[in-house]
Amino acid sequence: MAGIGERTVRVVVADDQVVVRAGLRTVLGAAPDIDVVGEAGDGARAAELAEQLRPDVVLMDVRMPGTDGIEGTRLIRALGDPAIRVLVVTTFDLDRHVYDALRAGASGFVLKDVEPEDLQVAVRTVHAGHALFAPSVTRRLVGSFVPAAPKPDAGPVGTLTGREREVLGLVSTGMSNAEIADWLVLSETTVKTHVSRLLGKLDLRDRVQLVIFAYENGLLGDSG
Repeated sequence: MAGIGERTVRVVVADDQVVVRAGLRTVLGAAPDIDVVGEAGDGARAAELAEQLRPDVVLMDVRMPGTDGIEGTRLIRALGDPAIRVLVVTTFDLDRHVYDALRAGASGFVLKDVEPEDLQVAVRTVHAGHALFAPSVTRRLVGSFVPAAPKPDAGPVGTLTGREREVLGLVSTGMSNAEIADWLVLSETTVKTHVSRLLGKLDLRDRVQLVIFAYENGLLGDSG
């Protein structure tokens, strides 16, 4: 059980192999602050459980027969509950399926050979709304499958101020809020405000989605 003052992270595990689900349940259940509340054999069932149980995190295998993890992620995002986060499990980090899952709304990914303690940390990190890995990893992943777009003159990018474009470009390089604050000579609170506004204006959920947006709109590393 979670300690006093700690909130239990409720998790649904989705994998088509019963043995794998059992192993993940055991690993996650060993953490005092994580509770596996449901199991699913494909993405459709994962989405059903997400709707019924409203877990904090869905640990989703990306490759499953029937409804895979990509479609399962889309179905969960369609529920309209931003508090439910999807953490994708994959065999290879540079995987087209992982990129598609991130585009569909997943908040991060872990490899299947991840250490037990690292998996627990990953679930907590995604639940807290933080970047699971450096945005530079997402940049490398996205860059493997999508050529950088030319800089646009209209669309969502046109709604951004010059400063917001600067912040977005720096986020896409993997800088933290503190590092961006130092670079632009701003307070960290001001940078956090800019990031929040970017997420709101672009209707995105987290920094992972910001990196993907920047890459696909020709703003990767843009400084204004």
